Amino acid sequence: MKKIKVRDGFEGQKLISLPGMIYKNVGTSNVLSQIFITHIGYFPKASHHFRERRKGCEDNILIYCLQGKGWYEVEDKRYEVEPGQFFQIPATTKAMKYGADEALPWTIFWVHYSGANMDAFNATLNISINDGPKDIPYNEKGLQIWKEMYNALEMGYSRDNLNNANMCLYHFLSTFLYPSQQAAGTEEKDMIRETIVFMKGHLEERFIVEDFAGRYQLSASHFSSLFRHSTGSSPMDYFIQMKVQKSCTMLYGSSLKIKEISSNLGYDDPYYFSRLFKKLMGMSPEQYRLTNRVYKNRNSI
Repeated sequence: MKKIKVRDGFEGQKLISLPGMIYKNVGTSNVLSQIFITHIGYFPKASHHFRERRKGCEDNILIYCLQGKGWYEVEDKRYEVEPGQFFQIPATTKAMKYGADEALPWTIFWVHYSGANMDAFNATLNISINDGPKDIPYNEKGLQIWKEMYNALEMGYSRDNLNNANMCLYHFLSTFLYPSQQAAGTEEKDMIRETIVFMKGHLEERFIVEDFAGRYQLSASHFSSLFRHSTGSSPMDYFIQMKVQKSCTMLYGSSLKIKEISSNLGYDDPYYFSRLFKKLMGMSPEQYRLTNRVYKNRNSI
């Protein structure tokens, strides 16, 4: 089975790989000897993204999936990664590989980081190779800190820039390891998480914003504001995205007709559904099915 594998070159990507001698050249300090960034990047809609590391990686790898889907394998165990999840693979010599979902390639922010004693660091923070993906609400704070780290390194590798970026790294990691302690409003985040779970379980139904807001006795405008702040999308846009994501799976893996898929997702009018699909995916459901059928047939050769 032959698969298309693309390593880099995603439109809009950001990527910095720090030369190995950089930290040696600036000397050692307590800041830089504990943990420090080795690679940092952002890959939007990373179609065919794939990495295989047969000898493992000496860095910790943290990947935050903002949209789309992906997967990773380590110790012959496979994990599926959904939007709104992150995972860490600690420094290891074990073989690993990871990549984007074929139907809905992920959009990811990621960081590789290393240090003087990664085994002790990971043991202290209970970072294990078997942790699996973890759910996290829209991590706005983490993304802000990621930008600060990237911007600092983009300005060059002076001691000040390195110190700035690597001091931010601690805070960046804490937004993932201790999300409930980053800010007030934990109850609001739980509400948004519960709403998303509810949406996922009722993709065949039709709702309006008032239906979601009413579950928490909130006005539609107030609920929408909270939801957008937490996820970056309005409640209805998010619900539609989830429906289209589900339809991609059905188009790729079943022989259901477009009108049947439309009906299964709560749309009586298949033409309306097709317009929504094209708006989000950039092609019609028929084109999407044909494109992925050709790709699937090519891989079966």
